[in-house]
Amino acid sequence: MRAHTFFDHNATTPVDPAVVAAMLPFWSECAANPSSAHRSGVAARKAVDAAREQVAAFAGVLPSQVVFTSGGSEANNLFVRGAAARLRTGRMALSAGEHACVRRPARSLVREGWQLLDVGLDAQGRIRGDELAAKAGEGLMLASFIAAHNETGVVQDIPSLAETARSAGAVVHTDAVQWAGKRSLRFDDLNVDALSLSAHKFYGPKGIGALLVGKRLDLRAQIEGGGHEHGLRAGTENVPAIVGFGVACELAAARLQADAAHLTDLRDRLLAGLRGPQLRHLGAVVFGAEAERLPNTVYFAIPGIDGPTLLLALDDAGFALGSGSACSSGDHAPSPTLLGMGVDPDLARGALRVSLGRSNTRIQVDAFLDALQTCTTGLRGLAAVAV
Repeated sequence: MRAHTFFDHNATTPVDPAVVAAMLPFWSECAANPSSAHRSGVAARKAVDAAREQVAAFAGVLPSQVVFTSGGSEANNLFVRGAAARLRTGRMALSAGEHACVRRPARSLVREGWQLLDVGLDAQGRIRGDELAAKAGEGLMLASFIAAHNETGVVQDIPSLAETARSAGAVVHTDAVQWAGKRSLRFDDLNVDALSLSAHKFYGPKGIGALLVGKRLDLRAQIEGGGHEHGLRAGTENVPAIVGFGVACELAAARLQADAAHLTDLRDRLLAGLRGPQLRHLGAVVFGAEAERLPNTVYFAIPGIDGPTLLLALDDAGFALGSGSACSSGDHAPSPTLLGMGVDPDLARGALRVSLGRSNTRIQVDAFLDALQTCTTGLRGLAAVAV
């Protein structure tokens, strides 16, 4: 496989070598089921317990509040379906920018008599707290708001949104999958009742995540069986992945400040290049440019250039980018989030996302800007010939 510069870290990240090293023994010599009573099983249980403590420390919760899942999607589903099952039918508040793994299970509640309250976004992709306050009213039972958006990188004011929803009587969840590892994470500071994590977004393994559950939240298990994970998620624990998740949390906490400084430098260099004399003629539009954003994310479009076509051209030039949510990469419809921000559909179809990572460099950013100019000039030339 030809080497690529990887600029798609919001979709996933490479597993840190230290995480791999910690996981390796649990694939073979320490491969016991952690529910077994023999010595090997006890060793596996101790490894799971240690990782649970690492994840808990990462987010400032008690180990008993950590429910391991297969990832962020399952954690989000566990909240939506699990919390709704313990409540009388009512209303659930979502923003127009929620991930499909929140929005789809929420929509399924409608068939059971629930109503959805859609809270709009402003032009910069921020959830409109004033609209939530105006619409919350009586009967608001559930709310879920994404903490940092996977496409735009826009960071939301979760404590304020949560306060509004909780004042109306709702239990509140935040999808912090993109936030974790990029910003300091403290459960209590976010003022929520539940929070979702996914290890592979911050240099941990795929297939493992967690729902952090507040003390006042009552959930019904969505996978029933042997009573694992405090009775909230049945199934033999994925010990290697759980161990890797714990180590990834420790590494992310230790490297948070250095990573944030490095990524901010690269992001700002990329933005300066898009707006500088070399590329100013392209007219690149950066979405959420005036909002507080993650240090690693730039979501932009070039008017008149088809996003999927440019994505492939840049891929051929050696750069792996995203066009939005990797979970919806086969769908070429405009991003619902951008449409919710009032972006013109034609411009939204051109959206590309650069999400930078720990190993990226200034040299790579500069090379990308050169490639973007070359690819865009070539595509405009082809369009002119076609006309």
